[in-house]
Amino acid sequence: MSRTYRTLAEPATAEFVVQGSEFIGHARPVTSVADADAFVEAVAEEYADATHNVPAYRVRADADGDFLREYSSDDGEPSGSAGKPALNVLTQRDLENCAVVVTRYYGGTNLGVGGLVRAYSRAVKDAVDRAGVIEDRPHEQVSITVAYDDSGTVRGILESEGYEFDAEYEAEVTFDVRVPCADVDAFRDRLRSATSDRADLS
Repeated sequence: MSRTYRTLAEPATAEFVVQGSEFIGHARPVTSVADADAFVEAVAEEYADATHNVPAYRVRADADGDFLREYSSDDGEPSGSAGKPALNVLTQRDLENCAVVVTRYYGGTNLGVGGLVRAYSRAVKDAVDRAGVIEDRPHEQVSITVAYDDSGTVRGILESEGYEFDAEYEAEVTFDVRVPCADVDAFRDRLRSATSDRADLS
């Protein structure tokens, strides 16, 4: 399947101050709901001393692209003043497989609902602008384990395709590869053929 979608090019942060309150927008591309949740938790832990850590994400939760999971929380801010505006930025920019968290350190002045909406929206916009937006395709992780004799062949295929991968050399060699969903079946067939079916694929 070749459906493309818009997502973030890289992780980024952006910060500014409004009437004494510091806002820090954190944005990053993610590949799953679990990945998004882990990012939200990591930011909440790192900024545990903040007044609020407001999360939002949009994740295409299956390879076929049929189910889009959207999530946001106000994290103690007035209802509708934080999480929804953060999510709205992602929706308006048609971004998927990305997560944001806006950290706020309260500065002593109440901003009102309108002020909060503007601040949380701006934090996400600034972080997204800094991260950059790219077109991507749904990917799947493929794990390949082979004997050393076949590792050069497999590595050559991965490099010729330009796929992102990590290699681990132990008793055998394991490659973790990020493959576009549309190419997975042909890729597996090519590996089996090139290694005379000796590659262990998962």
